[in-house]
Formats: sequence, C-alpha cells, structure tokens
Amino acid sequence: MNLKGKVAIVTGGARDIGREISLKLAKSGAKVVINYFDNLQDAEETLKLIKAAGGEAIIAQGDMTKAEEVKAMVDKSCKAFGDKIDVLVNVAGGLVARKSLEELDIQFWDFLMDVNAKTVFLATQAVAPKMTEGGSIINFSSQAARDGGGPGASVYATSKAAVMTFTRAMAKELGPKNIRVNALCPGMIATSFHDRFTKDAVRANVAAGTPLRREGNATEVADLVAYLSSDESSFVTGTNIDINGGLYFS
Repeated sequence: MNLKGKVAIVTGGARDIGREISLKLAKSGAKVVINYFDNLQDAEETLKLIKAAGGEAIIAQGDMTKAEEVKAMVDKSCKAFGDKIDVLVNVAGGLVARKSLEELDIQFWDFLMDVNAKTVFLATQAVAPKMTEGGSIINFSSQAARDGGGPGASVYATSKAAVMTFTRAMAKELGPKNIRVNALCPGMIATSFHDRFTKDAVRANVAAGTPLRREGNATEVADLVAYLSSDESSFVTGTNIDINGGLYFS
C-alpha cells in the first residue's frame, strides 16, 4: 500500500501487533507517531526498526485513558509532522486479567472499559478535527466481541463489543466528512497477549480447530491495517472485519 505523505498515529504502537503496524505503515511511506504507555524500551526498539527500514517516526508517551495526555500526543504529532493527521489506529487496550463473575468488582469493570473503549473514544475525538478528507480510523475490537470471549473474559468481550458499535456510529457521523472508520476483530494471533493469558494447551486446541490450522501472526494483521489506511479501501467504512483464520464466521 502506498501511504506516502500520510501521517499516522498508532496508540499502543510499541510492541506486538502495534509494533508491526507501526513498522508496516512506515515502510509504506507514512510518518508514524508511536504511542506507548509505560515501556520506553519497547518504543525505542520500534523506532529503531523503523529507521533501519528507512522510515520516519517519533515516539509519544501517553495514557490514552486520560484526555489531556491524548491531546498532548496529538499536539506532538502536529509539531513534528504538520497540522494534519491522515490515519489513526487504536490498538491500545488489553485483557489485563481473567476474572469470573464472582471475582469481578466495579473497579475492575470500570478500568477495563476505560482501557478498551474509553481510549478509542478519546483518541477519535482528539484526532478527528485534525483529519484530512480521505482520513481513516482503524479500531481494534476482538473475536471476543463476537462470541463472548473465553473463561474470565466477560468484561474484555463487553468492552470490545462497545468498540464495534462505536465504530459503526462514527462511520455514520464522520462519513460526510469523507473520513472512514473501521475495526478489526482478531482471533488467535501469536503475541505476548496470549503468551500471558492463554494456556499452551488451549492455544494448540484453538489452532487445531481453525480451518487454516494455525494461529495468525502480527504481520498479517498489520497488512490489513495498511490496506484500510490506504486510498485503495476508499469505499470501506463501518465494517468490523474478522481476521481469525476461519475460526469464527460473523
């Protein structure tokens, strides 16, 4: 995909899927703002990889659940690359922990809704006024939003379902401004997310039950993000696209 001249912000862009997206967009010609929360080393490594590939990027620390820090990230982008943003990729989020209904408390509920849904809202609200005609917002939902998630993932699944609906609503609201809004619903992608939260036996069983008989990888997700960021997808908006090897059909 040719993204030359475009400016892209990737929240949670320093590691795993976020890193591959940042790298792919930069290799495709975009100037990339790599947002990270607490691991500067990851962000610096991602920046190093982009520069080694001949790309252009900056890093921007910020908690995407806080409006003032989201604004600071947008301001940093505008200072570095000009007062316009073409692409926003909302990767920031996570499962955090698996908790059954009996284990849930209101603090955990609120925290996970903030991490997965509020982040998307705040970044979209801050970036949209800076978007040029033909801009693209790509959110990250999950297969869990389709099927309710695995054991202990009820709040995660619920928050990611909110992202799906917000994506559709923003596609309608921003469409007249020629800004497209889509979301991805990844299934089992081989990342540190599943290294931490999913047992090896479960991962093996999921892979065996997937028509393609394997987990996905972060570069495959990044390729889809690059397409949705590009002008080649100019009539695609309001979609929640499954990328799961055929494990779940929506």
